[in-house]
Amino acid sequence: MRLKGEVALVTGGCTGLGRAIVDRYVAEGARVAVLDRSVAGLVELRKAHGEAVVGVEGDVRFLDCHREAVDRCLAAFGKLDCLIGNAGIWDYMTQLVDIPDDRIADAFDEMFAINVKGYILAAKAALPALYESKGSAIFTVSNAGFYPSGGGALYTAGKHAVVGMIKQLAYEWGPHIRVNGIAPGGILGSQLKGPEALSLQNRCISTIPLDEMLGKVLPTGRVATAEEYAGAYVFFATRADTVPLTGSVLNYDGGWGVRGLIDVNLGAQLDKHYAK
Repeated sequence: MRLKGEVALVTGGCTGLGRAIVDRYVAEGARVAVLDRSVAGLVELRKAHGEAVVGVEGDVRFLDCHREAVDRCLAAFGKLDCLIGNAGIWDYMTQLVDIPDDRIADAFDEMFAINVKGYILAAKAALPALYESKGSAIFTVSNAGFYPSGGGALYTAGKHAVVGMIKQLAYEWGPHIRVNGIAPGGILGSQLKGPEALSLQNRCISTIPLDEMLGKVLPTGRVATAEEYAGAYVFFATRADTVPLTGSVLNYDGGWGVRGLIDVNLGAQLDKHYAK
């Protein structure tokens, strides 16, 4: 068990990739605190893992929620070795031209508050405990942190911001704390929802046939499951094998960046709106 005796805090750990990370960490011998908005999901985690998991209900947009999660983690397990910022939403590839004028400001604020500010607040709250343990932080990015067409303008901009945040925190926190990111591609079984400002809060990415859409164009030949992504988070959290690892983001996306020019839009969406 590669994480035996380690303690992690995962945001958005009740479903999809977050749940797979929690399950894998516990299997690897870690104890895990989870910050999530889903009371039912937190109850389910407790049933599945017993005292190895502490659940904290809260919203990642608020610093006090992160501080409560860290405090509960320390009270239960005595330390914090690894922060995993994972909670997020997706814009369902909504292009800028399709965002109504009266919604764009609210949609931007909501997307960045959850996907970017949520990570920064988690880092701020966890910093003293991570300094004490000489631990690490891992943030979920996306293929959209490097390439277009993994989301719309809001999601892609936010994930690029996360890449910059990772590099800056690695610079600020070294040599005491390692900071890295993992950039998954599409995830089978993901439960990502959309922003309320775009009326996408009840839509779930699992309803999209990702494997049918991407399986034939990815070099790996298929879209991976959340469980298949979780192993990278184990490796990045291990201490002995990752001494030189900081300020890095793993492109863990099925080869998204090497798939070639197969889907060139060339302004087709603009033609729909403006062509006469």
